Amino acid sequence: MNIAFFLLPKNEVVYLSSNSTMRQALERMERHRYTAVPLINEDGKYAGTITEGDLLWKLKNTPELLNLKNTEKVLLKNIPQHINNKSVHIDSEMEELISLVIMQNFVPVVDDKQIFIGIVRRREILEYCQNILKEHNKKPVNY
Repeated sequence: MNIAFFLLPKNEVVYLSSNSTMRQALERMERHRYTAVPLINEDGKYAGTITEGDLLWKLKNTPELLNLKNTEKVLLKNIPQHINNKSVHIDSEMEELISLVIMQNFVPVVDDKQIFIGIVRRREILEYCQNILKEHNKKPVNY
């Protein structure tokens, strides 16, 4: 199975530029009710994933940010990411994708030039596995 079958293309993905501000991230994540979003650098390459936890740790460790207005001065590329969400190449094997989706809610997908082209969500992989199990259970058992 090709992982492109599961790809949610970039134009349908909520993502942020690594040059976006902390406030923009907070507002976008709140609007879409996401706990994590991919970051894309100025060259269109996957630059990591920013999470609610990353933003909360930044708030906790930077007292002057308690005023929401000050979050407009903090760029996402300057916020440490506590989890390293790995990406996969569009031609990767399903085994690699599955090993990542165990630990990540979504897996960013890149092309040959490391340009971000979309994500694969955990949900689609689990539904695929569920369908395989259903089909397997329908087959008669020969003893």
